[in-house]
Amino acid sequence: MENFTFQCATKVIFGRQAEEQVGKEVKAYTDKVLLHFGGSSIKKSGLYDRVTARLREAGVSYIELGGVVPNPRVSLVREGIRLCREHNIRFILAVGGGSVIDSAKAIGIGVPYDGDVWDFYMKKAEIKEMLPVGVVLTIPAAGSEQSHNSVITNEDEQLKLGAGAQCMRPQFAIMNPELTFTLPAYQTASGCMDIMAHVMERYFTNTRGVDFTDRLCESTLKTIIKNLPIALENPEDYNARAEIMWAGSIAHNNLLGVGREQDWGNHAMEHELSAIYDVTHGAGLGVTFPAWMRYVYKHDVARFAQFAARVWDVETMYAPEEMALEGIRRYSEFIRACGLPTTLSELKIPGDRFEEMARKCTRDDTRVVGCFVRLYAKDVLNIYNMAK
Repeated sequence: MENFTFQCATKVIFGRQAEEQVGKEVKAYTDKVLLHFGGSSIKKSGLYDRVTARLREAGVSYIELGGVVPNPRVSLVREGIRLCREHNIRFILAVGGGSVIDSAKAIGIGVPYDGDVWDFYMKKAEIKEMLPVGVVLTIPAAGSEQSHNSVITNEDEQLKLGAGAQCMRPQFAIMNPELTFTLPAYQTASGCMDIMAHVMERYFTNTRGVDFTDRLCESTLKTIIKNLPIALENPEDYNARAEIMWAGSIAHNNLLGVGREQDWGNHAMEHELSAIYDVTHGAGLGVTFPAWMRYVYKHDVARFAQFAARVWDVETMYAPEEMALEGIRRYSEFIRACGLPTTLSELKIPGDRFEEMARKCTRDDTRVVGCFVRLYAKDVLNIYNMAK
């Protein structure tokens, strides 16, 4: 196990009607916020009215900025920065899923910075501070409600990049599983693929002596495998939704990744799909991850056999390589059984830009992708072709 420092300062308020506490939580920091959200869904569900009522009752005024879309855009982030500066806003309340939260974080780091916020995502500037962000979570997937990361898309350059710093963890996360009851099945399943990917980016490691976090990773994966079909069958099953929501948060606050080398190659590869074709992030990961597994499993057959046995209940009577391949097959079948695509063609992604995506992913081989197996442009291209 490697040395590590773990700190997660986000306060979690979890359970039924938890959003009723939003006014009190915000008031502890400020009396004026930027209220940041996506489309019309929070208004149709009544969540917008409940949140704004609680803010007014607490004496908190707000400036609205809606319009966040999946794969959130830097153009809207820049508008948020302008609004915060114009109205002297020092707190951002994100009501939504990972896209809204990531956009809020980007606004938060952009306000105190003299340059363009995109500098942080291009690694041209170091993140030193962020306006405090609070969250009312509506979609369990990205884990951004506790993480120290943000991923933003530059639509002009067709780039989707991440930035991170410890100061980017939200101050609080209000998490009511009831708010996820109305999510469409495709969005529910895609979110769970994102959760599983966050776990597996940490699970597939070259670090030895990490059995405790291995077991934490495996139990988180098993929780999704058990509860996603239940939520798809009965969208208002509170316990299944609660298990998924909490698993999604733990999957990405880095508790599961401490003391171990992490990979993140699949996220880099999927970001190219999202940046160009605007695919749902979790659905894209559900395509790239099985292909990546088939490409790299021989690097550590024993770890893949362990994954097969502990996560997918593959019998240990098989030879390790047979176990590894059967585990990958069961994972892929689970994705399909949950109504998601398992090939790039099903995502309507043609092969004519694979080489371009591989070059962009690796910055023309100036950046090595992944750690479990280090991938170069030719490897990324091979994985895209395996996934087509």
